[in-house]
Amino acid sequence: MTTWITICDTCKREGWTAEEHGRTDGEAFAEMIEEAANGAPVRTRRTSCLMGCAHGCNVAVQAHGKLCYTIGNFMPDRESAEAVVAYAMLHADTDTGQVPYRQWPAAIKGHFVTRHPPLPPEE
Repeated sequence: MTTWITICDTCKREGWTAEEHGRTDGEAFAEMIEEAANGAPVRTRRTSCLMGCAHGCNVAVQAHGKLCYTIGNFMPDRESAEAVVAYAMLHADTDTGQVPYRQWPAAIKGHFVTRHPPLPPEE
């Protein structure tokens, strides 16, 4: 199953203004994640709002039949983008989506917002 990184491209961190920044923090973070994922065995997509505004820069890591995680409160920087992709690759390598804590990239720790169980199989 393909692991997807769904990136909120409308996220704005506290203090963001259109006059100063031009594009949203989410757009900048999405671009960095897409670059970091280029050639990786995961896929990316953008969405307009994951409804985690209090935790801006948000992404969801998900795959069919696996646990799904929403992670956020990132600075839109390359270290965070690379950590998101590294975590998604670990997620892809599991049967359940659960990655042991000791394997998490350091820049991911403290950024988990939600965990969702996989949907039940279709009847």
